[in-house]
Amino acid sequence: MNSFFKRRYIIQGLFILVSIILLVKLYYIQVVDDSYKLSADNNVLRKLLIYPARGVILDRNGEVLVQNEPVYDLMVIPGQVKEMDTLEFCKLIKISKADFDKAFKKAKNYSLYRSSLFQKQLSALTYAAFQEKLFEYPGFYVQNRSVRFYPDSTAAQFLGYIGEVNDREIEKFGVFYNQGDYIGKTGIEKSYEDLLRGQRGVRNIMVDVHNREQGSFFEGKYDTVAVAGDNLISSLDKKLQMYGESLMQNKIGSVVAIEPSTGEILASISSPGYNPNMMVGRQRGNNYMKLLKDPFKPMFIRPIQAEYPPGSIFKVVNALVAQQMGLINENTLFNCPGGYRYGRRGFMGCTHVHGTINLEKSIEESCNTYYGYTYSRMIDHAGMRPVNAYTKWRDAVMKFGIGHILDIDLPAERKGLVPTAEYYTKSFRNDKWTSSFNISLSIGQGELGITPVQMANVMAIVANRGFYYKPHLIKAIGEKKIIKEEYTKKNSAGIDLKYFDAVIEGMSRVVNAPNGTAYNAKINNIEICGKTGTVQNPHGEDHSVFVAFAPRINPKIAIAVVVENAGYGATWSAPIASLMIEKYLRDSISRPKYYTDRLINANLLPGQKKIYVKPNNNDTAKSTRKIIQPAVLPDNKKSF
Repeated sequence: MNSFFKRRYIIQGLFILVSIILLVKLYYIQVVDDSYKLSADNNVLRKLLIYPARGVILDRNGEVLVQNEPVYDLMVIPGQVKEMDTLEFCKLIKISKADFDKAFKKAKNYSLYRSSLFQKQLSALTYAAFQEKLFEYPGFYVQNRSVRFYPDSTAAQFLGYIGEVNDREIEKFGVFYNQGDYIGKTGIEKSYEDLLRGQRGVRNIMVDVHNREQGSFFEGKYDTVAVAGDNLISSLDKKLQMYGESLMQNKIGSVVAIEPSTGEILASISSPGYNPNMMVGRQRGNNYMKLLKDPFKPMFIRPIQAEYPPGSIFKVVNALVAQQMGLINENTLFNCPGGYRYGRRGFMGCTHVHGTINLEKSIEESCNTYYGYTYSRMIDHAGMRPVNAYTKWRDAVMKFGIGHILDIDLPAERKGLVPTAEYYTKSFRNDKWTSSFNISLSIGQGELGITPVQMANVMAIVANRGFYYKPHLIKAIGEKKIIKEEYTKKNSAGIDLKYFDAVIEGMSRVVNAPNGTAYNAKINNIEICGKTGTVQNPHGEDHSVFVAFAPRINPKIAIAVVVENAGYGATWSAPIASLMIEKYLRDSISRPKYYTDRLINANLLPGQKKIYVKPNNNDTAKSTRKIIQPAVLPDNKKSF
């Protein structure tokens, strides 16, 4: 009996305890915590995200490269949608009935009672017509957004594009992004996403049964203000960029121009390119697939992702490294009989018989023989085993920013390739190899791979006589124009100042001496120092390469131009670089119109190659130009 009463008291005690807990919770819900009231009012309360203006990107002179324009996302809460005229609705927002059914099913699968994106990026014109009848469609409302607009349709690969976040990105960045939000996918948009995106705000709106706004909830007590993203001042010169794009149209390749005194990238051209406005709007998905399927790969960012053997431009690096190692000097002479013999039967041909030449002349006339001997000294006659001498040589080369990423402010940069000694030891199955086993490295061929931005950076090093600043595309951030500290640090190439004079003199002769391999790129009153390269390509015609800086004293621009499958460096890359230099330094072009027309109108795409030439006096008025197959230069102009 006593046991029965004891259990009864325990059960009563439990009921009393649970009742007290429920009363306390009810008091907390009704009096202390307003969040439950907000939840209860959801059927008349709409929470609108206020998306901030994404930061504007300007060029170095304050010209707009990318800005924002308003669009309107149509949102839906499926549980609130009533019977309606679906066909009229589809007509208003310009979609098909099939698209409506697909979008509504997706929204229902996501949630009946939570809002989700139904149709993205309605234009201002479509929204204006739809807004008047929005009240007829309960469950639907419009969310103001902004998308990118490119007023000059330039620098697509440099700027990048934004797109909807995917599940992986939502998981990576935590609570900041929701389904339907936009994020930088490539280019500067991705690299500086955290600065460009700003901070979202929230506005709580009361709506009536007809889906019409009735004012702010609690007078805005629970609203938050959106904070606009930071504006970015890029290093790009818009005029130079657009001019370079016109020169590179109907060609595969790239142009990179750098200001040597700062490391700021003045132009970053990847060709063929595309109109960045294609990646905005409701046709973005279709356009994206078209670009992906394009055989010339317009979305491939060649300045930082294409890796080429540098060809003869690499002779500049070998000339400097060999001097620093104490194995040649400006007076070192080698005899060129028309090629360099190595090993038992090896022979590396030259453009012609150069005779006995010094370092300056070897650069001017691009003598392969001179650099065969030079490389042999660095590997075979450095006072150590060749395998160790090669490692020493490789370390010296990599100080020029070759063989590793320069870590510029663009995603997906590739590092290029300077093979290790272990690579050759494995290839030849022993470590007894000598310079004859990889002699092609002496003239920038073989296994070497260098990106165009690395080529331009080498020229910045030569222009600065031994150092460089990290190449970068954003020079200042926000209203305070903040400059990243890493962009103000000098990086040494490990070459003493005294070794640059002979190399630079030879590079000046390349362009300014009548026998120079790029004499056709000469500009009156601007001393360009450059080096041509004709890069052997196992998959087709040779690549045309040219690197340079100008002027010789107090250089303002260093540049690298690569035109794939175009042949000699002097024929295509050198004139393009020369025009880019003149455009930047003078903001005008002094060369005759036919000089520029030949470059702008040439189509060098594989299978479509056509070359523009100057009309002769017998041409009729209707025939202002002719199209012919490309001619080759005399042998003494060829550069390997």
